[in-house]
Amino acid sequence: MKTLANAMEKQELVLRLGAIGPASQRRWGRMTVAEMVCHATDALQISMGEKPAKAAGSWVTRRVIKPLALWVPRQWPHGFRTVPECHPRLGGTAPTELAKDLSELRAALDRFTSRPKSFQWPPHPIFGAMSEKDWMRWGYLHLDHHLRQFGT
Repeated sequence: MKTLANAMEKQELVLRLGAIGPASQRRWGRMTVAEMVCHATDALQISMGEKPAKAAGSWVTRRVIKPLALWVPRQWPHGFRTVPECHPRLGGTAPTELAKDLSELRAALDRFTSRPKSFQWPPHPIFGAMSEKDWMRWGYLHLDHHLRQFGT
């Protein structure tokens, strides 16, 4: 199962990020490519405790959905809502210039994958407590999901 703990799998995502641009068209959802980039950055910042987010999960999302989403080998379905702090129109970061926003996403991805083993990961707003292994799997799946959304 792919994870950001694997340098080659992280590099695959970085290369795919390089394939998106202003003309990238979504295959599903409502976000523009620029909004998706900001959304992905916000999600990584929340995961590292750099940006606050209110808990929005339940025992179902923590105990049932989380293990299914992270460890059942299938692509994530479309249509799940994000927390307002990650939504570029509801409290998340609004896009500026795509190249700048992509640079910020790559920097956040580098910080995310270089946390020391002693790092205390905050709870996921929906999934609750997660181990480093969970976070690395989530990070891969989340970015992969949104890159597929825009055809890469």
